[in-house]
This record gives sequence, structure tokens and C-alpha cells, in this order.
Amino acid sequence: MTRHGFVVGVRPEKREEYVELHRAVWPRVEQAMRESNIRNYSIFIIDDVLFGTYEYVGEDYDADMGRIQADPTSREWWSHTNPCQVPFGAAPAGTLWREMDLAWHMD
Repeated sequence: MTRHGFVVGVRPEKREEYVELHRAVWPRVEQAMRESNIRNYSIFIIDDVLFGTYEYVGEDYDADMGRIQADPTSREWWSHTNPCQVPFGAAPAGTLWREMDLAWHMD
């Protein structure tokens, strides 16, 4: 199992829309993540910053992430959530969320 943490900005005028969308995440979006070995996914918000964390329990991270990227329902979901977001700092080209390095963990 590996832990992943990500950060992204949220547009102040879209903050409530983003939170409202996540009060009822589409079941197929959650199913696609589960089928791709994502567990314990959480998104936290403070001011205009979102922090996400999840555990990956699979064997081929790139292939599993590719399946999520190709899922039509997930892509439709992102057409609603992505306009709410802005890159945080120097996010890689073509992405919004920026992956963080794990500095410390306690079981």
C-alpha cells in the first residue's frame, strides 16, 4: 500500500459549488476509483486550498490511474469540478493537482 497526497487551489467564487458537488459524489466515480485500487480517499478544504489524500493498494499504479482517466463518467465529473480549481504553485503542465511528498506518517 502507498499513500498519496495532492494539493490544488479552489477559485473563491466556485468554493461552495465544489463543496456542494462533493456532498454527493457520483457513485460511478467512486466505483471507478475502487476498481482502480484507491482506498480511504479524503479531500480537505481550508480557505481556497484543497488537500486530497488516498491509499493505493494495487500492483500497477500507472495502469490503474490510466483506467480512471479513461472512464467516461469520471471525465464528465471532472468537467464539473475542474472549472472550480486552479493549480497550486508549479503544478505539472496539463494538470491542476500537485502531488506532495510524504514527510511523515504515524500508524
